[in-house]
Amino acid sequence: MPRAECEREYPLRVTSDLVPGADDTADETPPDALTPRRMGATYAIGRLLITPLARLIYRPHIEGKSHVPRTGPVIFASNHLSFIDSIAIPVAAPRPVHFLAKASYFEEPASRWFFTAIGAIPVHRGAGQAALDALDQQRELLEAGSAVALYPEGTRSLDGRLYKGRTGVAFLALQTGAPVVPVGLIGTDKVMPVGAKAPSLKHRITVRFGEPLDLAHHGPASSGKARRLATDEIMSAIHALSGQELANAYNEVPAQNPIDRIKQVLPHERR
Repeated sequence: MPRAECEREYPLRVTSDLVPGADDTADETPPDALTPRRMGATYAIGRLLITPLARLIYRPHIEGKSHVPRTGPVIFASNHLSFIDSIAIPVAAPRPVHFLAKASYFEEPASRWFFTAIGAIPVHRGAGQAALDALDQQRELLEAGSAVALYPEGTRSLDGRLYKGRTGVAFLALQTGAPVVPVGLIGTDKVMPVGAKAPSLKHRITVRFGEPLDLAHHGPASSGKARRLATDEIMSAIHALSGQELANAYNEVPAQNPIDRIKQVLPHERR
């Protein structure tokens, strides 16, 4: 697919900080707060330190690790219940995993080290050039044989139900040819509910990895029908793993202005 079409079709609706209604103005983040596209020593050392420590403290139930390809590009597509989902997946996965995180998390040295150490890639809010740069990073990581974690629902579920998936994750999978490993997270909303300042040690989480999905049979990334069918297959696999009640709706962020309200009402593909 030509790059121009790719940029037009994929607005990065794949993380809780890049969703409909988000501010299109980029965060005022200093250039030196951004990590390099290739993760270096900080990530390697951080993974060695944080992963065993987190497993010791939170004792996660991990199922289906044998389903995860140990080499080559892979996209982890997960339900999204809590802030710590992006920590739970890298901790449970048998290989390094990268994910998107709000650029403002990298402003302070301590938080910058932590998020870099767990594989986070800083992105600015909005759908401008900063978002396209994040897309380039994801694509480059996959082309280099790395793994990335994304959330098809777009933002966290506040009521625990599983919402319809947006097609951005499927687009990236169809474009790169990377297999998609569905992930079902259970209990992360109890360990760290929305609004909590710190995780709770009273609950355990379950991370379930499903069998890899090859979505190529749905068609090319340029086909809206292929993206929709591939997304539905991904969400069906996630539902089988998480056991959540289906919302049968998109997880829409409340419209911030009249333009956003019109966009939500008009027919359009939910990416």
